[in-house]
Amino acid sequence: MPLVEKITETRNKKSNDIDSKSVREILELINAEDAAVAGAVKKALDPIEDFVRLTVKTFHSGGRLFYVGSGTSGRLGVLDAAECPPTFSVEPSLVQGIIAGGREALVKSIENAEDNLLEGRASVEKAGVTAKDTILGISTSSATPFVLAALARAAELKASTGLLVCNEKEKPEYIDVLIPVIVGPEVITGSTRMKAGTATKLVLNMITTTAMIKLNKTYGNLMVDLKALNQKLWDRGTRIIQEFVPLDYESARELLTAARGEVKTAIVMARCSRDFRSAKSMLDQCGGSLRKVIG
Repeated sequence: MPLVEKITETRNKKSNDIDSKSVREILELINAEDAAVAGAVKKALDPIEDFVRLTVKTFHSGGRLFYVGSGTSGRLGVLDAAECPPTFSVEPSLVQGIIAGGREALVKSIENAEDNLLEGRASVEKAGVTAKDTILGISTSSATPFVLAALARAAELKASTGLLVCNEKEKPEYIDVLIPVIVGPEVITGSTRMKAGTATKLVLNMITTTAMIKLNKTYGNLMVDLKALNQKLWDRGTRIIQEFVPLDYESARELLTAARGEVKTAIVMARCSRDFRSAKSMLDQCGGSLRKVIG
């Protein structure tokens, strides 16, 4: 399909004369276009739900989630993966990002990398993707060769596959779940770092956050599986403990220290009068669910 026929490559009539507008008018136009992104994501909730269920099943089976993309899409995948360990205390290997062009592409544009079919297939093999894993390709254009080749190879390896796009697309036979988020033409024609990028960030946040909730990484909306690794997280962890245990700030901080920075373990230690090892054992027996341990 020629690029001109793709929604992400068509001109946005609302911004045809954007260069003649004032700074305020440009900002208002961009803001108005951005406001439609959440609605486009809402229309895709069914396939997003299907993919989240697939991801949760993968995690429960000992598998991993991989994102694969190029340019903005690849960077957003790497970003979401990188934020999972500090937020949910998971191993960095559980969610991983693959970007066309490798690490250098995170800080420097390597535009031709997205066309390399062989590297797309090789990237999946280098990552050690297996039948236990799930891989989500991110291609706002819906046709990035590197991404599609990676997904095809992942399917050959019997991994579960998904594809996030911002154009209308028939589901390829090697894709288990197609997620179309149609945000329409960009304010600057073809600049998919804008609405398409925003939509991608929203969807990836939804996928990993929902999956982690289903892995018992939260209690209500509290980040109880947090592990304190810096001053901000020590403070947040201490305050979370105070939500569950009637302690002043300093005492809660001491409890968190005794729990080696593990908030969930600290709460069980206090609520169930257990030492560190016993508290962790109780959590393990309940699949890491704090709710099951303390009610």
